[in-house]
Amino acid sequence: MFFGMGAYATAVMLDRFDPSLSVFFLSIAVGMVISGVISFLVGLLTLRLKSHFFAMLTLAVSGLFLVLAEKWRTLTHGNDGFTFRAPDFFKDRVMFYLLVLACLVLVYFLLRRFVSSPLGRVLIAVRENEQRTKSLGFQTLHYKVIASVIAGIVASLAGSLYAISLRFVNTSVLTMDITLDALLMTIIGGVGTLIGPIIGAGVIELAQHYLSGLAKEYPIFERWIIFFGIIYILAVIFFPRGIVGTISFAFWKRKNNEQKVKMAPKRKELLK
Repeated sequence: MFFGMGAYATAVMLDRFDPSLSVFFLSIAVGMVISGVISFLVGLLTLRLKSHFFAMLTLAVSGLFLVLAEKWRTLTHGNDGFTFRAPDFFKDRVMFYLLVLACLVLVYFLLRRFVSSPLGRVLIAVRENEQRTKSLGFQTLHYKVIASVIAGIVASLAGSLYAISLRFVNTSVLTMDITLDALLMTIIGGVGTLIGPIIGAGVIELAQHYLSGLAKEYPIFERWIIFFGIIYILAVIFFPRGIVGTISFAFWKRKNNEQKVKMAPKRKELLK
């Protein structure tokens, strides 16, 4: 939903105004503001709910914005979408990819700093045990809304960059496919980590390109999405915590065992 808002904000502004770098950066800021405000309002409504009730209401709100984009044809051109001109600076694709890489690194370190902050520590506590965090006097709803706003802003930035890469936007940026892709990337990479979704995105994109490329040589791979599903199932079975989560857990377990071995002689001395 917020991904689509960022994409449409950039596409509409570059289509209606001069396609310059200043308009491009302004469109990113506009998309972030719109996404931040809407994620705040939606968060106040949905984050009070739990489990499948939260998921159902979130999907309903997302569907509402999808219908709005389909019907507001004077602005979005509906399902047909529209093309637009990108700033001349991005005619060189290398410059665009360098900008995306810079945004990725910047967002990663900002989120890492956020997670390490006192606010981030409270959010980790909410994830681990919300009731215990409430018993310590924290208003967990406030913290979850803040996390929702930050997630919406980052998703809007991703949508703006996605729209520029295609020079085209339609209502597909608001569909469930985008949400499912992000969910798969997070699950495969590792939930609760920052580097995990990046690795998951790389794995998924490489698998899609590799499997779809094999379809040109082997007809059986024309239904590559089936094989992609098999890969996903195997990843969930063998890496239940995701790639990064499984590696981190194995490293922690090994370190814990080494500490137990070192402490064993001291325990024997104490028992004597």
